[in-house]
Amino acid sequence: MGTGLKIAAFGAAVAATFGAAYGIGKGVGPLGDDAQPTHAAAPHKEPDPGSRTAASPAGGLQMSEAGYTLALDTPRVSPGERTALRFSIKDAQGRKVTAYEREHEKELHFIVASRDLTVFRHLHPTRAADGTWSTTADLPAAGGYRAFADFKPAKKGAQPLTLGADLAVSGTSTPQPLPAPSRTAKVDGYEVTLTGALKPNKSDTLTLKVSRNGKPVTDLQPYLGAYGHLVALRSGDLAYLHVHPHGTPGDGTTRPGPEVAFSATAPSPGTYRLFLDFRHEGTVRTAAFTVETGTSTQPQEPTPAAPGHDDTHGTTDQH
Repeated sequence: MGTGLKIAAFGAAVAATFGAAYGIGKGVGPLGDDAQPTHAAAPHKEPDPGSRTAASPAGGLQMSEAGYTLALDTPRVSPGERTALRFSIKDAQGRKVTAYEREHEKELHFIVASRDLTVFRHLHPTRAADGTWSTTADLPAAGGYRAFADFKPAKKGAQPLTLGADLAVSGTSTPQPLPAPSRTAKVDGYEVTLTGALKPNKSDTLTLKVSRNGKPVTDLQPYLGAYGHLVALRSGDLAYLHVHPHGTPGDGTTRPGPEVAFSATAPSPGTYRLFLDFRHEGTVRTAAFTVETGTSTQPQEPTPAAPGHDDTHGTTDQH
């Protein structure tokens, strides 16, 4: 999950997060080829060799890839209560993987999203010595979810992977409509504005500007080794794009806000849901946007979205 982006599958819906409750943003809009990116807070840096880039193929659509498998020990949970989730990554011989390379401060990133993309959790599981990962999550509504494991095995020649598996929340489900496209998301008194173009099969810059009470936020705090953490999921199959910003805190050029810029490529025309995690005053919040690419649809006014950050925060993200 290096600089740039990676797209991991949406196997029909998806995704995640890092408590205090967080409101998740309001919807973000169609970003077509005519959208003009704003000036990034720091110049774009080329991704490190071997890292997942903006041109990486879609990920998260498969449970098994390159000899590795995401095995969920708890594929079904109850709604509305904090529940333990356990899983492991197994190699081609069925052995649990116990050695990983750290990427963005973690050995593995775990995302859970509902198939209607109105619930998102970015979780931070812990690994036991035998390779079993565990965390907890509060998934509010019954229905289908998708879990994603984003990691790189510590094995010579191994590539970064995003594997996906279905997760069910018991009960009668009522899928919610995707929030309307908008370029502005609001969460906990913060407003995040999105500019730039999400283009099919072509890398471009997305810039997100954070403000509060009408004033730019210029003292964002590092989160997972950056001033922002962006995940994009494609509506329908839940293909997964994992994007990281230009520059890193402490590099002498990257400013702590108000703008955080990312390189991103859409694998196809369609509708995507973007989830931006950012930290300010010690709290991580998630702003969410709906984006259309490959269309000429105009942005609509932002509409409320379900909570999404969970660390016993709200879209929920768990830290």
